[in-house]
Amino acid sequence: MTTGGFTSEQLELEEQILVLPHCDLRDAVTIGEIAVDIARRESLAISIEVRLGEWVVFHTALPGAKPDQPSWIARKARVVLATGHSTMLERVKAEEAEFDWYEKYGLTEETHAIHGGGLPLNVTGQGLQGILLISGLPQVEDHLFGIRVITEFLARAGEND
Repeated sequence: MTTGGFTSEQLELEEQILVLPHCDLRDAVTIGEIAVDIARRESLAISIEVRLGEWVVFHTALPGAKPDQPSWIARKARVVLATGHSTMLERVKAEEAEFDWYEKYGLTEETHAIHGGGLPLNVTGQGLQGILLISGLPQVEDHLFGIRVITEFLARAGEND
């Protein structure tokens, strides 16, 4: 197992807790900027993308990032758009229930990736409004990095509300 010991119950709870009060263009860019700030402090060679629906509103590749990362990001984004859940949750559910995720949903690995690093940006009362995408670390670390970014955004939003 390459999923860091997560359970689907833990990941579902995580999604219920990490709900944003709002997520407009300004918020999406702020989320991207938070991710860049953290990644630069830690010298992470990653690519970061934030989307509102399918609209890419923030994208950057940091020094050391690899040219295949945008492909991973696009494949992770399609999973979140198709399911409304994080790529890590989808992977863990498939591993726990021992089913082929791609076969179940009629999708292919060429177009979709159930590898950590795709996180839904859910808004209170509105559901999925955007996606935070991280690529370049091992999948568990991609996921955990995304959680740190959303948590930081929520802390800042709480200070401003």
